[in-house]
Amino acid sequence: MPGVPPDSYRGYRETNHVHLIFSSIKEEKPELILGSFKRFTSKAIVAAIKENPQESRKEWLLKQFEEAGKKSSNVKQYQLWRHDNKPIELWSNKVIDEKLNYIHNNPVEEGLVFKAEQYVYSSAIDYAGEKGLLDIVLI
Repeated sequence: MPGVPPDSYRGYRETNHVHLIFSSIKEEKPELILGSFKRFTSKAIVAAIKENPQESRKEWLLKQFEEAGKKSSNVKQYQLWRHDNKPIELWSNKVIDEKLNYIHNNPVEEGLVFKAEQYVYSSAIDYAGEKGLLDIVLI
């Protein structure tokens, strides 16, 4: 993603949350990387909602984000992401494989697709030898 500091993102987007595995070759702190990701994506998502003439829920979505922003002291206008996260350090190849398989199989478990690589917002397709929506670094 242009303008986002980590070297790689992989994972998938659910309807109401996202799973990410990320790293930095610059040894940046994970909380700073995640903060940059949230700022960048919040602005991009709000802009996309505002600029999309076909978005039928535009006013409702922006109102929800604005109301959430009023409840937070460090948000200027729209609160898109929650402040709490559930980070897990991936300290071994075994744990990395376990979490990546969990992430990729999540849409299957939710009944959204039959095979992980069928979910358009997942990096599973890249691991199946095809090209997904985002540029990723396979791990």
